[in-house]
Amino acid sequence: MVGGAGLRCPKCGSEVVEGAKFCANCGAPISQLTSEVLVVTTPTVPGYRIKRVLGVVTGITPRTRGVLGRFVAGIQSMLGGEVTAFTTELEKAREEAINRMKSKALALGANAVVGVDVETSDLGLGAGVVVISATGTAVIVEPE
Repeated sequence: MVGGAGLRCPKCGSEVVEGAKFCANCGAPISQLTSEVLVVTTPTVPGYRIKRVLGVVTGITPRTRGVLGRFVAGIQSMLGGEVTAFTTELEKAREEAINRMKSKALALGANAVVGVDVETSDLGLGAGVVVISATGTAVIVEPE
């Protein structure tokens, strides 16, 4: 993940200003930032051994586009090709879901999440709500 982007409080998940000692939302001390959690899609991390498995962690974010975004997407879909009105929103949602997952892993005391799976689904409510979820196993790893 990109270091320094979307740093989150390990207790409440609120965005934290880089260099902050405490969360502005809940007051929790910020000893580690979520950017320090290693995230991989593989079941192991090369060069590390899993010392302890802490459990499954998930980050979920539902997203929808506003009226203007849907209008632009409608025009783009008539022309064919990529619907760029949704690309940025989906990228932000993916990053947010991963950061929420990392925050939950940190809250458990993990320094890595292995076996990460990012999924996208439509709620089917007719409102254009898309759900992005990131799920993995929070672990403590140490160099071999």
